[in-house]
Amino acid sequence: MRRIALAASVVATLAGCSREPAGTPAASATPPPVAHTADASRTRYMPALLRRIAAEARETSLFTGERSAHILRDELSRRRATMSARDRLRACRWLAFHELRLGNIDAAVALLEEANALLPELAGKIDSTEANAARFDLAIAYLRLGESRNCVALHTSQSCILPIGPGGVHQDQDGSRRAMAHLTEVLAHDPQHLSARWLVNVAAMTVGDYPHAVPAEQLIPPERFTTGAPFPRFTDVASELGLDARNLAGGVVIDDFDGDDVAEVIVSSSDPSVPLRYLVRGADGRYRDRATEAGLADTLGGASLVQADHDGDGDLDLLVLRGAWLQRTGRHPKSLLANDGHGRFTDVTFEAGLGEVHYPSQAAAWADYDGDGDLDLYVGNEWSDNFAAPSQLFRNRGDGTFQDVAEQAGVRNERMAKAIAWADFDSDGHPDLFVSNLNGANRLYRNQGDGTFTDVAEQAGVAGPWASFPVAVADFDEDGALDLFVGGYTAAHEPWTPRDDQRRSFDAVVASFLDLPSDAERPRLLLGDGRGAFRDASAAWGLDRVVLAAAASVGDVDGDGFLDLHLATAYPGYEALMPNVLLRNDGGTRFADVTAAGGFGHLQKAHAAAFADLDHDGDQDLFLHTGGMFAGDAFGNAVLANPGNANRSVRVRLVGTTSNRSAIGARLSAEIVADGRRRTLHRTVASASSSGAGPLAQTIGIGSAAKIDTLTVHWPTTGRTQVVQEVPAGAAIVLTEPGSASAPPREMHQSR
Repeated sequence: MRRIALAASVVATLAGCSREPAGTPAASATPPPVAHTADASRTRYMPALLRRIAAEARETSLFTGERSAHILRDELSRRRATMSARDRLRACRWLAFHELRLGNIDAAVALLEEANALLPELAGKIDSTEANAARFDLAIAYLRLGESRNCVALHTSQSCILPIGPGGVHQDQDGSRRAMAHLTEVLAHDPQHLSARWLVNVAAMTVGDYPHAVPAEQLIPPERFTTGAPFPRFTDVASELGLDARNLAGGVVIDDFDGDDVAEVIVSSSDPSVPLRYLVRGADGRYRDRATEAGLADTLGGASLVQADHDGDGDLDLLVLRGAWLQRTGRHPKSLLANDGHGRFTDVTFEAGLGEVHYPSQAAAWADYDGDGDLDLYVGNEWSDNFAAPSQLFRNRGDGTFQDVAEQAGVRNERMAKAIAWADFDSDGHPDLFVSNLNGANRLYRNQGDGTFTDVAEQAGVAGPWASFPVAVADFDEDGALDLFVGGYTAAHEPWTPRDDQRRSFDAVVASFLDLPSDAERPRLLLGDGRGAFRDASAAWGLDRVVLAAAASVGDVDGDGFLDLHLATAYPGYEALMPNVLLRNDGGTRFADVTAAGGFGHLQKAHAAAFADLDHDGDQDLFLHTGGMFAGDAFGNAVLANPGNANRSVRVRLVGTTSNRSAIGARLSAEIVADGRRRTLHRTVASASSSGAGPLAQTIGIGSAAKIDTLTVHWPTTGRTQVVQEVPAGAAIVLTEPGSASAPPREMHQSR
């Protein structure tokens, strides 16, 4: 949309409400240290700071703030009668965008109806792109109305799963039918409008009119939605488990925080006013929120979550990251929450030295980069044109405190970091650091072993994609060397503004789905050679497609020992109804798309996902953290339950003694014989990044094998190996790092 003076006045007003003083430099700006006094006040300071941020966000946030809508409503009310038709069209569209952003759907529909009623009068006075964008806006508002009245209010386990079946058909069909009519009008004026074509087919599914009622020239053939490999159907059981709470985009961690060998689920929301949820499994199998008992009721907001035993006391702690996408207004503190071993948390951010400077971030990961036996932390911050936010490397001093040594180490990045991965890519015993940057070359910082790093991304062949987002590290081809998946993320600039060219990112997704040409970034699968170099195997593995993935999660959904990949898709605009993707690893040679057959094609936005055995039946389920960035785009989380098969698995939890207690950086090799073939499976214990995190304990699928013949653990600090023979299928064991070459395992309690 071309912004009129009305919009400009709002921008100016909001700029004046920023937390930055007028005249603050942009890219060179560094936020001042946080003001706090005596140590005793620090615990009370964080909740007060978070409440202040929440109050400000309710007014000024680009995603959840209400002030711009208040100003625009007042302006339009006062000036409507004197506005030209052109200015009224644009003012109505601008205000409708903000009403829709806030979830005021009826108000948005009324404004867009008013705007569209002006189009005959404006024929020849505005260009056709602007006129058709107004029609598309109205269609999206009606489509959102249908989603709200059905997928949200009358949710079923089949809601929003593409292709939409009988169980997902809307009961209240008014919104979708009106959307179809307006989308058809959009296509009449622009037959090449790919987003409209996609959405008219999806809308027809929601009212049971697909494919028979879709005009031939608009129809996307049914086989396009069902193409893919066969696979058992996963079913959404989130409501049965009590895990379907609604939220905006955020993070999820699933792990054992209270020491009972049963994983809890911790969920955050990017809405700064929403506290963490701490979901504990009861005897009846349902999860209930125990955030208050866990001391988390005052821990508000969170773009993503990362777990690790940061202080080496034997229990998992939690890091909360905030401010993602908000640039200079996202100066929200991170929170380091220390666990007492019983699932009760205390905020130690300031005491630990992590609260002095605040930068926007959603990416961080733990590793022992200096080999001293404790965990260090890298936080990938979001450097942007209007705010300098260097990334931070916090070296663990070993006494519960950290020091930022990023500058000395040479890892400030100074780009918009969206995902982090620590891994020993060159097999020299030192963890290297990969940083995925949006709209900038990625970094591969090679660990020199002396506390410094060198960026070798270009030489290693991993500098692209230029616009990248999630990262996953695993041995996908089962050759013993770690590989990299990097998700391309082509997005129009400022996706929170209603520009008429904004849909081009979603158009690229649709074009790829229809096998039409597109110059958008593709994801990349970069196969490592174990010596620090990579080759691009994306096309050979079936990844030559556009996927706007915000999260990439690795699991073994069929227990065959080959690691599979789930891509959670998200983009701020309401038009972006695009399916999540599940890629099954077909024998370590390619990915087979099982999205349609397996029921993984959830259309709602997802910014995090995690594999874990949530129903305690022995296989990996998928927790999908759904919800968008806008206040009106909340949705209930999904749990896609694994139906299981005849394959088997073994669960292994590692406890470091000389190495870090979380065993992050440890490598496991499992020798098995399955289907008459001898194989060696490779796993690495790694910290999460920005994609969501399952348990640090490793679930190793072994296919038809009756046992792991030999399980070898390579411990990161000492370099020692620990060998265990004959681990039977179905076992759950704990291995503690020994002082000698081997030590017996002990059984892990399992709740079934």
